[in-house]
Amino acid sequence: MEQPRNSRQDFARLAVLIAVATVDLMGAAMVFPLIPFYALRFNASPTTIGLILSSFSLAQLVSAPLWGRVSDRYGRRPALLIGLAALGFGYVIVGFATSVWILLLARVVQGAGGGTTGVTQAYVADTVRPEDRARSLGWLSAGTNVGTALGPAIGAWTVRWGHEWPCIIAAVICAINLLCAWKWLPESRKPDRKTAKRQPVWHGVWHVLRHPQRATSRLTIIYALGMFGQAALSAVLALYLNATFKVTEETIGFFFVYQGFFSIILRSALLGPIIDRLGERRAMTLGAASLMLGFALFPLAPSVWILAAVIPLIPIGTAMLFPATTALLSRSVEKTDFGLTMGIAQAFAGMSRLISPLTSTALFQHAGSGVPFFVAAETVGIGCIIASQLKPVHPPGGKPAEPSARG
Repeated sequence: MEQPRNSRQDFARLAVLIAVATVDLMGAAMVFPLIPFYALRFNASPTTIGLILSSFSLAQLVSAPLWGRVSDRYGRRPALLIGLAALGFGYVIVGFATSVWILLLARVVQGAGGGTTGVTQAYVADTVRPEDRARSLGWLSAGTNVGTALGPAIGAWTVRWGHEWPCIIAAVICAINLLCAWKWLPESRKPDRKTAKRQPVWHGVWHVLRHPQRATSRLTIIYALGMFGQAALSAVLALYLNATFKVTEETIGFFFVYQGFFSIILRSALLGPIIDRLGERRAMTLGAASLMLGFALFPLAPSVWILAAVIPLIPIGTAMLFPATTALLSRSVEKTDFGLTMGIAQAFAGMSRLISPLTSTALFQHAGSGVPFFVAAETVGIGCIIASQLKPVHPPGGKPAEPSARG
């Protein structure tokens, strides 16, 4: 029988995890926008720069299920600490790289460390009650959005001191973050008499492809389709705004801040009441619909001011879609498989982040500036249809895991 939870202790653990994830993403956001400029110092071609950027997602794709299985067997804490160390080491390599290939190696190391996203989500699943997971994952996402909003501004400011300084500062931040996590982030995985079945980590990925009709598989596919749309937007946003509204690198930051503001507010303050009112399944479906509508309307906006009214649909969609999907995923499997399940979901998300930027930039160049947005809308629309047809999620051998919406 499970021991009663200590709510105050669980909240403290969650707060530490959110702080760690926020600082972690801030360091990553400091360096990521500068990677192309580092590569240009070595006369890298655009294709090579694309390879460098994609290498992170490829390494994350390969490592995510492995980290999930490691965390299920040995604990969330060791996996998170090792991931933080790998990210910090990668920053140092980026800052002092002497060739394109060393820069490529650094991104692979960082991608391998970044594969612990699923472990972070599994930590939340371990720590909070099932009915509070979507809300808690929303808080976690809000924290990481704060980090990604602050990071580029800090990176752009510190690069004036020298190209290596953003990387040095990011590495120092990562080291401090690692020490704080070591001291204040306890293990969340409770000892359990049941042990996870020992199967190859990629068996779960193949299982999703072979059995797409199962609830866990459908939720994973919905997550991946939503991530495809989000990655497409990230890849072509600057290109589209520059070509359509003459937005430059000096002014594009306002768009990130504007979108980030809505994302932070929604995930930190409004997601909980929405989940309480609608339940995870409805919130997931409405999130996918909002995201689809935002992508479809984005290239149709005739002015920046009308675009400003369209943009909130995207953070509204992601704020409901991803936390609700992840919460349902965590409640559809045995506790011993939390980490592996989240790792598999991140593996599919990694496939999206790997394929989507290459596809969307090619469409932008050869088919038209608005085409990537319409393709993203269609892709997320498929996820919306799947979500609307999803039946109540049942845990293995149990009653329906999702309570009816309250109110």
